[in-house]
Amino acid sequence: LQPFWQRFFCTMAALRQTAKLARPAAHTVRAVAATRSFGGLQDQDRIFQNLYGQNDWGIKGAEKRGAWYKTKEILLEGTDFILDEVKKSGLRGRGGAGFPSGLKWSFMNKPSDGRPKYLVVNADEGEPGTCKDREIMRHDPHMLIEGCLVAGRAMGAQAAYIYIRGEFFQEASNLQVAINEAYDKGYIGKNACGSGYDFDVYLFRGAGAYICGEETALIESLEGKTGKPRLKPPFPADVGVFGCPTTVANVETVAVAPTICRRGGDWFAGFGRERNSGTKLFAISGNVNKPCVVEEEMSISLRDLLEKHAGGVTGGWDNLLGVIPGGSSVPVLPKHICDDVMMDFDALVAEKSGLGTAAVIVMDKSQDMIECIARLSDFYVHESCGQCTPCREGTTWLAKVMHRFVRGDADKAEIDMLYELSRQIEGHTICALGDAAAWPVQGLIRHFRPEIEARIDAFNQNKAEAILDAATN
Repeated sequence: LQPFWQRFFCTMAALRQTAKLARPAAHTVRAVAATRSFGGLQDQDRIFQNLYGQNDWGIKGAEKRGAWYKTKEILLEGTDFILDEVKKSGLRGRGGAGFPSGLKWSFMNKPSDGRPKYLVVNADEGEPGTCKDREIMRHDPHMLIEGCLVAGRAMGAQAAYIYIRGEFFQEASNLQVAINEAYDKGYIGKNACGSGYDFDVYLFRGAGAYICGEETALIESLEGKTGKPRLKPPFPADVGVFGCPTTVANVETVAVAPTICRRGGDWFAGFGRERNSGTKLFAISGNVNKPCVVEEEMSISLRDLLEKHAGGVTGGWDNLLGVIPGGSSVPVLPKHICDDVMMDFDALVAEKSGLGTAAVIVMDKSQDMIECIARLSDFYVHESCGQCTPCREGTTWLAKVMHRFVRGDADKAEIDMLYELSRQIEGHTICALGDAAAWPVQGLIRHFRPEIEARIDAFNQNKAEAILDAATN
């Protein structure tokens, strides 16, 4: 047999080739959008029924909403049933990468070598603009706990560790209460749900470092070490937490698994476009009339999403300047693309951006786009762990040049130099923080270069006038 990491690389290479062949061009995506409309999710199809905390978040309220229903039967169906339903559903990771969840979970199903297996839930949620997972943990924690049990059964895991961001005090409190309730009811622990399957759930509070949202840095932190990403291979599915096979998954990804198993993978796959199926939580913030977190169908148009659920852009749609569609790490999109772009993985990749965490940050014309991106550059300087030279040094240079762009104190040739610098950071680091720092700057230069050049021209003109005044006076 090939070593696990070789099999993994072969699988990844095949996936990349498939994605390359299947990736649509932007004009193709728009053509699909013209033939079918997406969105308008009905209440009976919403997976998260208590997203706004209007009802009891405890176990009694959760059971009334359908949680823990036929969970024993799902567990007794076994690993293959759960994995088949998740694969059939087309569920892709909701934490940013969008990797097919059924395939990822199946990496754990290799012959046992005596080591226990673990599920680690990434509840760190440190991405600026992202606030969806905290709503699940605060208002519907039993969805996550039941999801841990079902996903853990699919992987053959013995326990789940929920790594929650340290600042999430109320979320951690509610989640721990819900875990205790589930133990008291016999839903988790020894003989979980009476299925004969033993499964424990532990809550671990982090210290608020953004880098710990990266799966291997999270594992390091969970083990009591400094949160710095590990080199891969070995991958967590082979050597993860405590040196054991581990899968790290996002809160939303795990929480939808029981509903998919109950209602069927085909039901979930019926929402959204092919390869972009299901429902999704969108966190909408910025210059909108009603910021919110809402569950909607994948592939809904960005404009419909904002106008149906967030009350539209402040000052009207024509007042829109740009939108960051997936959290601070993805490139900004200008208004002319936002007019008809769909909110799913493939449509946004076709526009050289990404769905990411689906944290939609809206900026109207009252905002200084250059200053907004410079502020993000400051964030990545602060949150870099410093392990990789391109990230440690590159993020600092990005921030310094970006702040000169804000003032206009730069040469136009530096715009291309900054873009080239961002390309030297992208793809040259252990984890994706370098990419996350580079992409917002690339998006700014790609779509708002005239604004940068105008700022430089204005600065130079003011400087020349000041010199002339000083000379004449």
